[in-house]
Amino acid sequence: MNVKKYLLMGAAATALLFFAACENKGPEGPEGPGSDGGNPPATSELADPALWNDVDELTWPKNSVVNLNTHYTVPEGKTLVIEEGVQVIVNTEGVGDNGTAIEFSVDGNLYCNGTEANPVRFSIPEDERTEANALKGMWGGIVAYNSCGEMLIDNTIIEYTGGQVIEDSPAALDGVYEAGDDAYPQITTNNINGKYVITNSILRYGWSDGIYLMGGEAIIANNIFAGNGFDGAEAVNVKAGCKVDVAGNIMFAPNTNGLKLSSSGQGGERGQALIQAYNNTIINAGWRRDGEKGGCVYVEKNALVHVFNNLLVNCKFRAMTPSYTIPNNPEEGYDDKSVIDYNFYASGNQESEIVWEEESGVKYAWEGYNYAHEDYNTSAVDVNSVIATKDNLQDPLFVNYDVNGVSLTRYMYDDAWNFHVKSGSPVLTGAYSGNDAYMQPYFAATGLTVNGTTYNSPAPQAWFGAFGE
Repeated sequence: MNVKKYLLMGAAATALLFFAACENKGPEGPEGPGSDGGNPPATSELADPALWNDVDELTWPKNSVVNLNTHYTVPEGKTLVIEEGVQVIVNTEGVGDNGTAIEFSVDGNLYCNGTEANPVRFSIPEDERTEANALKGMWGGIVAYNSCGEMLIDNTIIEYTGGQVIEDSPAALDGVYEAGDDAYPQITTNNINGKYVITNSILRYGWSDGIYLMGGEAIIANNIFAGNGFDGAEAVNVKAGCKVDVAGNIMFAPNTNGLKLSSSGQGGERGQALIQAYNNTIINAGWRRDGEKGGCVYVEKNALVHVFNNLLVNCKFRAMTPSYTIPNNPEEGYDDKSVIDYNFYASGNQESEIVWEEESGVKYAWEGYNYAHEDYNTSAVDVNSVIATKDNLQDPLFVNYDVNGVSLTRYMYDDAWNFHVKSGSPVLTGAYSGNDAYMQPYFAATGLTVNGTTYNSPAPQAWFGAFGE
């Protein structure tokens, strides 16, 4: 798959623009520790907590293999640097008699510095990386706690997460998640003052969300999300206490939504959720989720959002806005200054293999886009959007993806797919120009500085979806 690097990056003192094309980046990445003559693989000694004694920073060197057989913590005030090609392999048997899912906890700072050719990888043993295990929740994911000031996840694969949170899970003991009710996302953040950059990465195959943001400023750009959620969950889930730009991502087959944007938890120091979500491509969202909730974008509870120039393909429903008539109320509606418009809803002609007859009964994407859903407000949302109908499916003309052939309930990703579009594609015209000041990304001009480097959000592009031609 061809992927453009939308993330712009520069030194802290001078933000240097960067906008280069990446070729043949698929979700698999290298299976081995690297073949460029680098350092030989290390062993689990790199995960020895005693190594933190009397040091402020540790580095896991290029192409190492780090075996995690118990929970691992980057201590508060400390920094872990993970160089390109490092493989972090998590034991799926868990910890203790309860088999508690292993968690990678970040109380300090974490910098994952993978490259396109040699990404960092958080995974499970290779022989367990199967479709049967894709949504089982084999380990606990990365949790950035209140004291985590910075985190960079660049060119990193995180997969097979979603272990259940139980009484002795670190996240339950800290109060981040509730034992018995929650499962681990691939990435969690909880510091309202934290700075997080997640780019050029692959977050796939897990019981829960891809990214669950409960705090901090973040750039989420140029990533691939695939197979996020077993019986709920989203690719990107944002709550109160966050200011976030989400752009240039591919989100394939989230159980519920590609984007769940909520100001749930707002109050005190945890301020209103602020999100700019633009130029994303969301595919096959919502079909594995029962009921009438979900299907691509869901906005609620006083979140102030600008959702535009997104390409929604074969999703179960259009963007939803519960309680639109009760604005600016964290318990009910959402900020009525929000803009959800200039999006493109494309449909194939295939019927879903799962139809929830007792709920909506929606069988086709075009049918869901035009379903009389109580959480649609057609006078205020998607007024200028392109919406497929039975007689005009609005094929986006992808370079290599069959919108009529891929099952609506499929969640395994094929790295041969190419979501650029052909010349003459309808998604290349009619998008929002991006000129209005209030629609600008939060971090396009000022950027976010993480580990001394300033990362800038991509500028909105005047096409629908993550890629043009």
